[in-house]
Amino acid sequence: MKFVSSVVLFTLITVAGHEQLKSQANNAHNGFDLVDETGNIRKPSDFRDRYQALGTYMVLDPKGNQMHLTYASPGTAESYRKTGKFPDGTVLVKEVFGTDHAQMTTGDAHWASGTKVWFVMIKDEKGRNSSSPLWGDGWGWALFKSDAPDKQVATDYKKDCLGCHIPARGMDWVYVQGYPALASK
Repeated sequence: MKFVSSVVLFTLITVAGHEQLKSQANNAHNGFDLVDETGNIRKPSDFRDRYQALGTYMVLDPKGNQMHLTYASPGTAESYRKTGKFPDGTVLVKEVFGTDHAQMTTGDAHWASGTKVWFVMIKDEKGRNSSSPLWGDGWGWALFKSDAPDKQVATDYKKDCLGCHIPARGMDWVYVQGYPALASK
């Protein structure tokens, strides 16, 4: 009898643990928790700790070089590698830094210094917020500046965001070639 009770208890614990893990995995792409009733997107506060770094771009600009570091909500890279698509609800956060540099023993070193802006995109396959000018072409779009990091300042994704993404139109508006985490292993 003790053995049967132990087996039943072990089975219940295993099933409960599996269901909890399955539940957490299903919530990985729930970026819509970041969207209010009018379609405004807020920047996730924990993206540096919970999201996966996809890759970094170095932008050389006479007005000031930049580093663009992009993060994705949990499970995004694995899903993308399997399907070649961003799952509905995926959140991408691009943090744009200024840069600094100096001659070091390894050469002319450059590093990120001071966040300038954050861009946030949420994959929307169903057109949930189609009446909002911040949603379209399969994504929700947002911009946050460093002097007001919690205030979304974009007003129309076609004017404020899409222009920079036109070369990436064929890649679902995302420059995936710069994100090694999305490549097949």
